[in-house]
Amino acid sequence: MSLERIIREEARLIILRALAEEPNESATSSALREHLADMFMIVREREWVERELAWLKEMEAVRLTPAGTVIIATLQPAGTEHLSHRRFLAGVKRTSRPVR
Repeated sequence: MSLERIIREEARLIILRALAEEPNESATSSALREHLADMFMIVREREWVERELAWLKEMEAVRLTPAGTVIIATLQPAGTEHLSHRRFLAGVKRTSRPVR
Protein backbone atom coordinates (compact mmCIF):
# COMPACT_ATOMS: atom_id res chain seq x y z
CA MET A 1 0.00 0.00 0.00
CA SER A 2 1.42 3.38 -0.99
CA LEU A 3 1.96 6.20 1.48
CA GLU A 4 -0.43 8.41 -0.51
CA ARG A 5 -3.21 5.81 -0.18
CA ILE A 6 -2.62 5.53 3.57
CA ILE A 7 -2.80 9.33 3.90
CA ARG A 8 -6.03 9.49 1.86
CA GLU A 9 -7.74 6.78 3.91
CA GLU A 10 -6.61 8.40 7.16
CA ALA A 11 -7.75 11.86 5.99
CA ARG A 12 -11.17 10.51 5.06
CA LEU A 13 -11.59 9.07 8.55
CA ILE A 14 -10.40 12.32 10.14
CA ILE A 15 -12.93 14.25 8.05
CA LEU A 16 -15.79 11.99 9.14
CA ARG A 17 -14.76 12.28 12.79
CA ALA A 18 -14.44 16.07 12.54
CA LEU A 19 -17.94 16.33 11.07
CA ALA A 20 -19.35 14.08 13.79
CA GLU A 21 -17.90 16.39 16.46
CA GLU A 22 -19.63 19.49 15.08
CA PRO A 23 -23.03 20.40 16.61
CA ASN A 24 -24.67 20.40 13.15
CA GLU A 25 -22.37 17.67 11.77
CA SER A 26 -21.17 20.12 9.08
CA ALA A 27 -17.98 22.01 8.21
CA THR A 28 -16.51 23.89 5.25
CA SER A 29 -13.79 22.46 3.04
CA SER A 30 -11.54 25.29 4.23
CA ALA A 31 -12.09 24.47 7.91
CA LEU A 32 -11.49 20.77 7.25
CA ARG A 33 -8.23 21.58 5.41
CA GLU A 34 -7.03 23.58 8.41
CA HIS A 35 -8.05 20.78 10.78
CA LEU A 36 -6.12 18.19 8.76
CA ALA A 37 -3.03 20.42 8.66
CA ASP A 38 -3.05 21.77 12.22
CA MET A 39 -4.04 18.62 14.09
CA PHE A 40 -2.70 15.80 11.90
CA MET A 41 0.06 17.32 9.74
CA ILE A 42 -1.78 16.37 6.54
CA VAL A 43 -0.96 19.54 4.63
CA ARG A 44 -2.81 19.67 1.32
CA GLU A 45 -4.54 22.30 -0.83
CA ARG A 46 -8.26 22.90 -0.36
CA GLU A 47 -8.85 21.35 -3.81
CA TRP A 48 -7.34 18.07 -2.54
CA VAL A 49 -9.70 18.14 0.45
CA GLU A 50 -12.62 18.87 -1.89
CA ARG A 51 -11.69 15.85 -4.06
CA GLU A 52 -11.72 13.68 -0.93
CA LEU A 53 -15.10 15.15 0.02
CA ALA A 54 -16.41 14.33 -3.48
CA TRP A 55 -15.19 10.76 -3.00
CA LEU A 56 -16.95 10.56 0.39
CA LYS A 57 -20.11 11.86 -1.29
CA GLU A 58 -19.91 9.04 -3.85
CA MET A 59 -19.79 6.63 -0.90
CA GLU A 60 -22.87 8.41 0.54
CA ALA A 61 -20.90 9.29 3.68
CA VAL A 62 -21.38 13.06 3.30
CA ARG A 63 -23.67 15.54 1.57
CA LEU A 64 -22.00 18.48 -0.18
CA THR A 65 -23.42 21.98 -0.56
CA PRO A 66 -21.57 24.66 -2.57
CA ALA A 67 -21.25 27.93 -0.62
CA GLY A 68 -19.36 30.61 -2.50
CA THR A 69 -15.74 29.55 -2.89
CA VAL A 70 -16.00 26.64 -0.43
CA ILE A 71 -18.03 23.47 -0.04
CA ILE A 72 -20.02 22.61 3.08
CA ALA A 73 -19.84 18.92 3.99
CA THR A 74 -22.52 17.36 6.18
CA LEU A 75 -22.22 13.89 7.70
CA GLN A 76 -24.72 11.35 6.36
CA PRO A 77 -25.88 8.00 7.81
CA ALA A 78 -23.25 5.94 5.93
CA GLY A 79 -20.50 8.07 7.49
CA THR A 80 -22.01 7.76 10.96
CA GLU A 81 -22.36 4.00 10.52
CA HIS A 82 -18.69 3.71 9.54
CA LEU A 83 -17.66 5.60 12.68
CA SER A 84 -19.83 3.35 14.87
CA HIS A 85 -18.66 0.07 13.25
CA ARG A 86 -22.08 -0.72 11.78
CA ARG A 87 -20.77 -0.40 8.20
CA PHE A 88 -17.35 -0.47 6.57
CA LEU A 89 -16.55 2.01 3.81
CA ALA A 90 -13.73 0.62 1.69
CA GLY A 91 -11.19 3.40 1.18
CA VAL A 92 -11.75 4.92 4.62
CA LYS A 93 -9.50 3.85 7.48
CA ARG A 94 -11.34 1.76 10.05
CA THR A 95 -11.91 3.31 13.43
CA SER A 96 -10.38 1.65 16.45
CA ARG A 97 -12.81 -0.07 18.73
CA PRO A 98 -13.35 1.63 22.07
CA VAL A 99 -11.41 0.10 24.96
CA ARG A 100 -13.70 -1.49 27.53
